[in-house]
Amino acid sequence: MTNWKLIFCSLCLISVMSASFGLEVTMSQANMEVARGDDVTLTCNFKPKNQNNELIVITWTGDADETSGEKVIFGSYYSYGKVDIGPDYQGKALIETDLTAKTTKLTLKEVTLKESRRIRCFVQIPGDIEGKTADTTFLLVQVAPSQPICKVVGTAEYGHNISLTCVSEEGSPTPTYKWERYNVKNVPQAFPLKTTEKDGVLSLVNVSMETSGYYICLSSNKVGSAKCNMTLTVIPSSMNLATIGIVAGCVAGVTVLIIVIICCCRKRKQKAKDYEMENPVVEYHDKPPLGNTEDGNTDIMAITEEGTDKACIDDLKNHCDDRRGSRDDLKDRYDDRRGSRDDLKDRYDDRRGSRDDLRDRYDDRRGSRDDLRDRYDDRRGSRDDLKDRYDDRRGRGSRDDLRDRYDDRRGSRDDLRDRYDERRGSRDDLRDRYDERKGSRDDLRDRYNDQRDSYR
Repeated sequence: MTNWKLIFCSLCLISVMSASFGLEVTMSQANMEVARGDDVTLTCNFKPKNQNNELIVITWTGDADETSGEKVIFGSYYSYGKVDIGPDYQGKALIETDLTAKTTKLTLKEVTLKESRRIRCFVQIPGDIEGKTADTTFLLVQVAPSQPICKVVGTAEYGHNISLTCVSEEGSPTPTYKWERYNVKNVPQAFPLKTTEKDGVLSLVNVSMETSGYYICLSSNKVGSAKCNMTLTVIPSSMNLATIGIVAGCVAGVTVLIIVIICCCRKRKQKAKDYEMENPVVEYHDKPPLGNTEDGNTDIMAITEEGTDKACIDDLKNHCDDRRGSRDDLKDRYDDRRGSRDDLKDRYDDRRGSRDDLRDRYDDRRGSRDDLRDRYDDRRGSRDDLKDRYDDRRGRGSRDDLRDRYDDRRGSRDDLRDRYDERRGSRDDLRDRYDERKGSRDDLRDRYNDQRDSYR
């Protein structure tokens, strides 16, 4: 047993002596934090076993990237004065070494998130491979969280389970997330029961109308913070988008149909009104006479110079006189029509007055109906009084009086209908008279054309 203890102590002593006399590499700081865009300098100290060494090689590297898996090489230093900088860090990385002080420094300019990793200082000396040949420093590049993105995962309908997610694409150190809930008055509210929150995911169970509200997610780290907000509206399961679209389409169709019907009715009324109030227009197109004397009669001598005999001249005079007389008759009839049109306007005004009278009578009847309702309510107050008044009404024949009044109203309605039919008949008579005048005018034109042909 004593021999084993001696052997063990000997081995421990040998290892301690080799470690104390071997290479020792240490970093000045185990962790460093720097803001993005700043410059940073890392210092590495080394103690070789021998004071004089023919070759010393110092290499600065970074741990493999989590996304690409590639190792980052910042550069290397050789004791004979050569410095190699990695291709990705040309002009950005600087290595300075002091062999007398046994220190080497790595300077990185305008650091980014790519440099946020563990950086290793590795010293190689031929013949001095014992001891600690490398050491590391964790460089943390601080970046405030970016604007988080809020989303709803799931269907926001009654009885469903949904999740609200919040993620910032940037942020170093890794941001922490916190959800808050507010009402329309910006007053904080508690989350529904069974709600859980983890890593920016807010899980809502069995959502309902009470789950609706205004939700805010805050993303923060030691550098800064940012937030996003969203309004959650939970709807019944039946109110899906297809149903809403169909209902909206039906409502829009019914609205358009009602507008078209109203426009058609107004247009029809306007046409009827224009037809009743339109002034009949009669145009006369008479060619100027061949020649007029001072008293306005046709110059017959102009025709006799063409070789026409006296009998033809007398006939022409008679025809001209007849034409002038028919023209005067037409003027008289046109004046009569204007007078009849004025009569129609007066009758139309009378009809409007009778319509107002009917409206007043209708209002009176509505007032009497209200009186009857009040009287009915009074009668309901006492059942015995109602029986007595009912017997009295049967004895006086008030029911017969009501029936007579009803028959009188029906008679007045029939009178109104008859007057309306008479007005329609007068309108048809006017149209017939207009057609007759139009025919007479055509006859005059034909006679005039025949006479003009006979002159030729």
